[in-house]
Amino acid sequence: MSATAAQPEATYALRPPFSERWRQGMRALRANPTAVVGLVIVVALVLIAIFAPVIAPYDPQKLDMEVVSQPPSSAHWFGTDQFGRDVLSLVIWGARLDLFIALSAVILSMVVGTVIGAVSAYAGGMTDEITMRTMDILQAFPRFIFAMGIAFAIGPGIGTVVIATSVLNIPGYARLMRSVMLPARKSQYAAAATSVGGSHTNVLFRHLVPNCLVPIFVNSTLQFGWAILEAAGLSFIGLGVESSAAEWGALIQLGFQDFNAGHWWIYTFPGLAIAVAVLGFNLLGDGLQDMLDPRRQ
Repeated sequence: MSATAAQPEATYALRPPFSERWRQGMRALRANPTAVVGLVIVVALVLIAIFAPVIAPYDPQKLDMEVVSQPPSSAHWFGTDQFGRDVLSLVIWGARLDLFIALSAVILSMVVGTVIGAVSAYAGGMTDEITMRTMDILQAFPRFIFAMGIAFAIGPGIGTVVIATSVLNIPGYARLMRSVMLPARKSQYAAAATSVGGSHTNVLFRHLVPNCLVPIFVNSTLQFGWAILEAAGLSFIGLGVESSAAEWGALIQLGFQDFNAGHWWIYTFPGLAIAVAVLGFNLLGDGLQDMLDPRRQ
């Protein structure tokens, strides 16, 4: 009786309470300055995007022909563009659009790539072989040229940027999930779930996939930076967001139209915003990899 009563207590001890797990995570985060710096940058960008209507000093689409192409000043800290729009306001609102595009592209590619990789590894055999060779073919194309082809076929627009950017990253997620799923499908908990009569769909998506998502989420943090770069690149060459929109790549493209006139501020500040955003997500992703991957500790 005593042994039976002690069993739940021992089982409970295997899983620390949420507060303790939270403290352990925060201690690991504080011990990794790279992750802290990246987290600060990412949180700042998210807050800027959320509160853009409050932070932006001017309406980003308001045209003022009296201050066309003015350099940075006390009235317009980042100067104005060819239409008299405040560049600082455009950059702030651009954070909202670029983060939305990156988030949409990362979620789409993560979901599709994770499902493809999980099913491929679980099925094995010819299904796995055909799926992975297809992913190899997609990865064989130069990334940005492939994105240009997709964007050109669909036509410019926000949806085009999301689709083109997400398609680029699907093979990476598929291969990562497959590499994690292959040993997981041979684990004891997978065998236990199968022995009690669980269907293949139940075993795969209820037991195996949730236990393989940590590296997927870490990789998604790194993919945010790539998604921002790729979206900005498509807008810069005219295959993404229209040039009049408050989007960092479109603003750089607009600024380069006045490159010979010396209006450096129109493209410099959006470029710096892209650099800071990519740096923040890369630092956070690298820090999370160091914290969660025992091979890198």
